[in-house]
Amino acid sequence: MKHFLRVVTQFFVFLYCKCLWRSLKFVIRKFTGRCELQRICYNNKHGARRTLKIESSLRYSKNQLLQSALSVPPDKVEKTVEDIMTLKKINPDTNPQLGISLQGSLLQIAGYRNLVAEVEKFRREAYDCENVKHEEMLMKWCEIGFQGNDPKTDFRGMGLLGLLNLLYFAEHDKATALQMLNDSLQPKRNDVINDEQKNLDKTIGFSFAIVGINITDLAYSLLVGGALKTHLYNVAPEMASLQHFQQTFCYLMQEFHGFWIEEDPSDIMEFNRVRSKFHRKILRQLKNLDMALCPHFTASDLHMVNV
Repeated sequence: MKHFLRVVTQFFVFLYCKCLWRSLKFVIRKFTGRCELQRICYNNKHGARRTLKIESSLRYSKNQLLQSALSVPPDKVEKTVEDIMTLKKINPDTNPQLGISLQGSLLQIAGYRNLVAEVEKFRREAYDCENVKHEEMLMKWCEIGFQGNDPKTDFRGMGLLGLLNLLYFAEHDKATALQMLNDSLQPKRNDVINDEQKNLDKTIGFSFAIVGINITDLAYSLLVGGALKTHLYNVAPEMASLQHFQQTFCYLMQEFHGFWIEEDPSDIMEFNRVRSKFHRKILRQLKNLDMALCPHFTASDLHMVNV
């Protein structure tokens, strides 16, 4: 019975998407005099609310030009916007804001796609002890948490990306990174005598660098899974860059530090449980289309690590 109800539900959803919704869009356009893209651009402020709706509208369009707009390179965006307005028979002189809004959203979409590719490139680049630049970066971290004799064993699938993020964190927010490093070296004491002392004796004790690599993995999964679109579309006016991703990593490191202390795990063996709970918390935040995880970062804060 449950299977039958599920099949019926899926059928009606399919019917709605394929027939009723297209018919409804036609009626709304005749009534308002505006196509769906116009309504989205005029009724939603710049950022995730607008760009995510434009992305969905283009993806589910029957028109090949509109579908392909999601994959155009940044230097083709302006021409694509002109083609879309011609297709929709929209006069750019009487609708100048539409072209500007649509171009901004398409640049955000292209920027996110390029960022995923760039991050993936660094993730796949393995640490190479024969590479002088790799060795120079690693030397800055030789005393803060890499545990194995061979540092490659500590990168845990994140390749050079983990090291780049840690280096960026230290250079971008040195005071916070040093405080977190100092806290991470403090073991849990068992001589708790009162509530005030208990507050000071929360569990810290973890490898700072290894946690950084794990948080890099978390940030990477949010990016590749699309959850970070909400944040990046809200903080990057046009194209998101690697710097935006690294800023997000810094924010996640700071937040995880506080979250770990509040969770007060008994030992490091609870790390996966705490990490999973923290991951779910961030995902819930990103469901808010107005969310910007680290709105205090500005363009003047960017300090790109040379690779």
